[in-house]
Amino acid sequence: MTEVRDDVAKAFPTKYLPAPGVKDLPAPPSRQWRFIGPGIVAAGVGMSSGEFILYPYIASQVGLTFVWAALVGLVTQFFINMEIERYTLATGETAITGFSRLWRHWGIVFAVLAILANIWPAWATSSATLVTYMFGGEPNIVAIGMLVAIGLILTLAPSVYTALEKAQMVKVAAVVLLIVVAALFAIGPAWADVHTVVTEPRFPAAELGFAVLMGALAFAGAGGGQNLVQSNWIRDKGFGMGAHIPKLASPFTGAKESRDRVGVVFPPTAKNLEHWHGWWKFANREQLFTFVLISFVSILFMSLLAYSTVFGADDLTNDISFLKIEGEALMDRVGGWFGYFFWFIGALALFSAALGIVDYTARLGADVLKTAYLPKVSESKLYAGLVWLLAGVGIVVIGVGFDQPIVLAVIAACVGGVMMFAYSGLLIMINRRMLPKEIRIRGVRLVALVWAILLFGVLAFLTIQQQIGVLLGG
Repeated sequence: MTEVRDDVAKAFPTKYLPAPGVKDLPAPPSRQWRFIGPGIVAAGVGMSSGEFILYPYIASQVGLTFVWAALVGLVTQFFINMEIERYTLATGETAITGFSRLWRHWGIVFAVLAILANIWPAWATSSATLVTYMFGGEPNIVAIGMLVAIGLILTLAPSVYTALEKAQMVKVAAVVLLIVVAALFAIGPAWADVHTVVTEPRFPAAELGFAVLMGALAFAGAGGGQNLVQSNWIRDKGFGMGAHIPKLASPFTGAKESRDRVGVVFPPTAKNLEHWHGWWKFANREQLFTFVLISFVSILFMSLLAYSTVFGADDLTNDISFLKIEGEALMDRVGGWFGYFFWFIGALALFSAALGIVDYTARLGADVLKTAYLPKVSESKLYAGLVWLLAGVGIVVIGVGFDQPIVLAVIAACVGGVMMFAYSGLLIMINRRMLPKEIRIRGVRLVALVWAILLFGVLAFLTIQQQIGVLLGG
């Protein structure tokens, strides 16, 4: 074991963090359905404005000819997510911790970027606006109430991940119900045009603008900081070496925290490598048949629903008012009940997205602070503090009557692509440099990460260029 520890010390940079411990890799689950969840959480959190507004808006303008891009974006993110999971399965550490081994401040860079991207509570205000379509009232007051509820849910649940997983499973089930009901009552003759997704693919930049389409392609499903938190979610679920790491719990109602700054790795014995192949196979299937499949089906059906109701309508905009117009069109076609049903599912979906966004932003920050800067402070307390900080800032922004400031909109549009461009490259570095040769990234997966670097590098450049032009022009 001493020889193994020496090998670990050589493989893992120790300038900024200690070397990880050494333990055997637990056997993969025999009842695999009990470990299904992180992919559903990723799909649920990512299923927000893109699925409910952006792709349906594109379908309302040009039909179904751009839905192919969602699949390209989701498959790209599948490979990114699996390289994030590879590192955590093998070490029990998050990918952020791996980056921090290369340079201490990588983690805080990504945490700050995630906060900047999410500081405007757009998903809470969007959900609140849909609530007012159904019941009336003032959207800002409803949104403030939602932010308070999010803070309570995330800081009082004994196991934060368990509460988040249950919320996202309810959301996904509700969206599936909407899809089934829409398929029966609302889509109608538009079914005949589904083939155009495959037979008439287009990149309609002339109609919609290059940056909008590139953003839709790249951020279908998730994007930005959310992908990085796949590490935290599978660790709390007990995947691989994450089984040796305590879960993030409430500082008020959960178990006392005992997580160390670093993780644990396994010696590459025949038995451990057999367990690794079992975990790797399961993790890939879980991600493919939950995150990718759920996200693509939701984008396809939401686009089809919009195409069947508001295609060709005048004065449609790529914002929350699009859902009001679509709901009213559904009322005319199916009946008043369906429009309210549509808004209810939309409000639930966007609220759940807001819950997940606050969770992953706070998780990133707490993980970074605990690992690289404040090792003696409870991660649970850091997480709870960041949750209420995000909720509090959102309440202040809403309370003082700001409409979405243009600067925040520009920041949110730019940072996601920059983050994904940077961490796609870093994932290659940590998964080739630190892991045993038997489980390192290679072949097709390495090519997929290089593709991701190119895709998000181009996206980041074009988006920043466009937004600078908007600012200078305004």
